[in-house]
Amino acid sequence: MKRLNILRKKTLSLSIVVLCLSVVMFTAGFVNNQFEISKNLDIFATLFKQLHLNYVDDINSSTLIKTAIDDMLESLDPYTNYIPEDEVEDLRFMTTGQYGGIGALIQKRDEYIMITDPYYGFPAQKAGLNAGDIIIEVNDKDIKKLSSSEVSDLLRGQPGTPVKLKYKRLNVKEAIVKEIMREEVKIDNIPYAGIINNNIGYIKLTGFTQNAGKEVKDAFVDLKSKASIEGLILDLRGNGGGLLNEAVNIANIFVDKGHLVVSTKGKIADKNSRHQTLNPAVDTEIPLVVLVDRGSASASEIVAGAVQDLDRGVIIGQRTFGKGLVQNVLPLSYNAKLKITVAKYYIPSGRCIQAINYAERNEDGSINRIPDSLKVAFKTKNGRTVYDGGGIEPDVKVEPFDYSNISISLVTKNLIFDFATKFFYENEKIPPVAEFKITDKIFKDFLAFIADKDYDYTTQSEKKLKELKEIAEKEKYFESLKNEYENLNKKLIHNKDDDLVNFRREIEFLLKNEIVSRYYYQKGRIENNLDFDAEVDSAVAVIKNKERYNQLLQVTNKK
Repeated sequence: MKRLNILRKKTLSLSIVVLCLSVVMFTAGFVNNQFEISKNLDIFATLFKQLHLNYVDDINSSTLIKTAIDDMLESLDPYTNYIPEDEVEDLRFMTTGQYGGIGALIQKRDEYIMITDPYYGFPAQKAGLNAGDIIIEVNDKDIKKLSSSEVSDLLRGQPGTPVKLKYKRLNVKEAIVKEIMREEVKIDNIPYAGIINNNIGYIKLTGFTQNAGKEVKDAFVDLKSKASIEGLILDLRGNGGGLLNEAVNIANIFVDKGHLVVSTKGKIADKNSRHQTLNPAVDTEIPLVVLVDRGSASASEIVAGAVQDLDRGVIIGQRTFGKGLVQNVLPLSYNAKLKITVAKYYIPSGRCIQAINYAERNEDGSINRIPDSLKVAFKTKNGRTVYDGGGIEPDVKVEPFDYSNISISLVTKNLIFDFATKFFYENEKIPPVAEFKITDKIFKDFLAFIADKDYDYTTQSEKKLKELKEIAEKEKYFESLKNEYENLNKKLIHNKDDDLVNFRREIEFLLKNEIVSRYYYQKGRIENNLDFDAEVDSAVAVIKNKERYNQLLQVTNKK
């Protein structure tokens, strides 16, 4: 018994020693870490002071500090950002979709700024501004050579305040001056929802700002009330994401209460979270297809990933972006903000879809994508195999449409845009989008319009042949190959007139797309896109083929 007590005392003493050592090591580590922080802050402060005292030119303190902060954060990941007080309004727009302004898309055109898309129902459109109008002054300030972002800053402001515009319009000699009252502009999460192919619902979702879940739910319920739809297409292509809770709310429309949609895991365990569906679903049975592409990111991937992992619907399109990082916005001094990556998110199967490892960089500073060999297999609810490490892989892959060189040239040189502007002022109205056609006469008018304009282009084949010639000349082989080169060049050289005939269908689509947007705005453009959309066609085919839809969601060769 005495020996046992001695042993216990030794064990207790040893435990106390280990505990004390642990505390000392922890404290030393903490103190050492604090010392490193203090040391480096002191170095930075003294360096900044010496610059101000000794640098040959005057220094802008704010610019210098912002540069230092931005470069520091750039070494982490692209989503951890410093937001000074004067840019906080942009942050509000990202989370709410709201801003004070006139409600129009703009782009640089030569030395000035052009209106490309006025939003229907907002100040620019209500004041009569049209696509194609060229802004030359804002509040009596000449905006020549200003960037789009600089002009955008001038146009934005508190709702209820006026902004004075001076702009030029096609076929109007004198510049137009108009005062427009700014309003609270709310960009809709859903620019279009409707019934296609007689009985299939379609919802285009472009953002995940506040109330996106309610908007999708209301649109879906409305579609169901209008017709007995046999399936729904939720289009998340080009949707860069937004609020995580809205992604959960959208998944909850199709997935019943109590299902895990996404979990977050970061450095601080107490802040890890699990987000489950909280309400009864609207419809757990209707065939569902989610369209995605490389522009589908973050919250879009949460929705698509949850739908796939829970085998609730079929994903169609291209592999998504692969952004599995969660950001919080933290307050800083002087009303500035820090948007900081605090966690990674994981969808129901347990996989993280982050495609890039920002924590580990190559020797040259480049960032590692997760290689296929390191991707881990996971299982969906029905046992289908899915993988982590690179976005959401669609159940049905559809390659994106590649436009011809001539179509790209006509768009990038604004010839289709300019013809649509001319057409708009020559035609007071057009039929509804579904009925409007690019007739032979309209197409001939377009050919006449571009006849004296430059829209030449170089094909990829011509570029490669030119490179071959340069290499052959450098290596002194060209003279022996000259005849063969010239014969091949004659065969490859493109004929613009032939291309206008061969690619007429896609040119007509682009023409119609631009023209209908003049009369029916963004909604008309989206409605028109549905007639020339391989992913939508694939989605319709999958929904209508019940056997294939079910097979895509079931395990094959299950042992």
